[in-house]
Amino acid sequence: MPSPQKLDTHHKALTLNLDASSFGSFAEIGAGQEVARWFLLVGGASGTVAKAISAYDKEVSDDLYGSGSRYVSQQRLEAMLENEWAQLLRELNKSRGARTKFFCFVDTVSARNFAGTNDSHGWIGLRFQSQPGGPPNDVLLHVNMRDPSNVLQQQAIGILGVNLIYAAFFDGDTQESLLASVSEDVVPERIEIDYIDLRGPAFEGWDRSALLVHLVRAGLAEAVFFSSKGLLVPPNEVLHKKAVVLAPGYFDHTDPDHSQLHLRLLDSGMKQLKEDLGETEAPPVGFFCLTVSPFPPTEPPPETSELLRRISALLAAGGDVLLFRRPELYHMTCLVNQYTNAPVRFVAGLSLIIRAFEDIYGNLEGRLLEALSRLFAQNVRIYLYPMTAADLEEWLKSVSVIGWEWTETNGWVSGSQLRRTPPLGHLFAYLLASNFLVPMRVPAVANSSPAAATIP
Repeated sequence: MPSPQKLDTHHKALTLNLDASSFGSFAEIGAGQEVARWFLLVGGASGTVAKAISAYDKEVSDDLYGSGSRYVSQQRLEAMLENEWAQLLRELNKSRGARTKFFCFVDTVSARNFAGTNDSHGWIGLRFQSQPGGPPNDVLLHVNMRDPSNVLQQQAIGILGVNLIYAAFFDGDTQESLLASVSEDVVPERIEIDYIDLRGPAFEGWDRSALLVHLVRAGLAEAVFFSSKGLLVPPNEVLHKKAVVLAPGYFDHTDPDHSQLHLRLLDSGMKQLKEDLGETEAPPVGFFCLTVSPFPPTEPPPETSELLRRISALLAAGGDVLLFRRPELYHMTCLVNQYTNAPVRFVAGLSLIIRAFEDIYGNLEGRLLEALSRLFAQNVRIYLYPMTAADLEEWLKSVSVIGWEWTETNGWVSGSQLRRTPPLGHLFAYLLASNFLVPMRVPAVANSSPAAATIP
């Protein structure tokens, strides 16, 4: 049995080596054999390691796991798991199956290259039995590596891999304990986990969507992705080299009517960006953006069940969702711009941009000016969706904000009709004149304001 005290990586690996009930294989591509190395280093490896392989060469990898997939992908990871598991059972099940809980650890990783020009990320998987002869369970992770050098990234992968195997056998009773054990000593400072999938009877009854929310709430991920089509992938898969439209908000109204208004807002931003890009460019992708942070900041953060309620309503309306850890728009663009150099556009009601201007930004040395410079640093614009004058006036009173004036057209206020008194008004006018803030047309016929429904 493991010690009730917190163990470092050395003692986790040694505990597994001395546990005669578990035995498995390791297959690692792209960042050395850092996980297997721990078990070989601490002593007693013959009690745990059946095989350790590193199929670095592409032809060798294709021969073992099949061709036709990217080498750092979920498809390659699952092919590795299937191959290694089948071999392990074929060769050892007859002699050891009755008394051994088998496991296979696999990873395929793109660690930092010599020039530092690649996306440092990887896929990590574990297949294991909870009891001898039992059905297999799978844990699949997508990770982003934050260390500045290849060597440090390899070391971090080694720690994470040992954590994962140890957690599966000794700390996997609950979602919280499993993720806490997996992330110990390495997440989030060195590695980000922005995707997790659990399969098998060991995880029966676990909520996969709640797991993704927990990754963000616990600070293990900056953002996770929810698909209206039921496809679970990490954010980089849907953002890679795409023009992107982001619709931020809290979306606490989840009835079908509000959900359709939200979708209309996002669709309007998508249509605007398509027009801006022209017919020759690939169509953009669009996402609703939520945050786990509270609003206002003095309030407690929303519960996981409440976040899932809002997310489910948006998904049911046909929209995809990115759930962010931090609420500021410049943090959202920072993440998105890691994966694309194409245009990024926010689409938001006037209330959101007013709130952004009125925020203190006390965490930044340059306050509002620094926040805006971060936000608009890389091909970013904000489409200002118009708001009814009645909704705007009511909202301003509810948040006790003064200094904003406007004219209206048929009861609607566009971004070009909104004004702020000096000195902030000069900055607002500059952003409008420089096309960082892009007013959208007032709807010809409408009976309610999507912008009012997306007040953050």
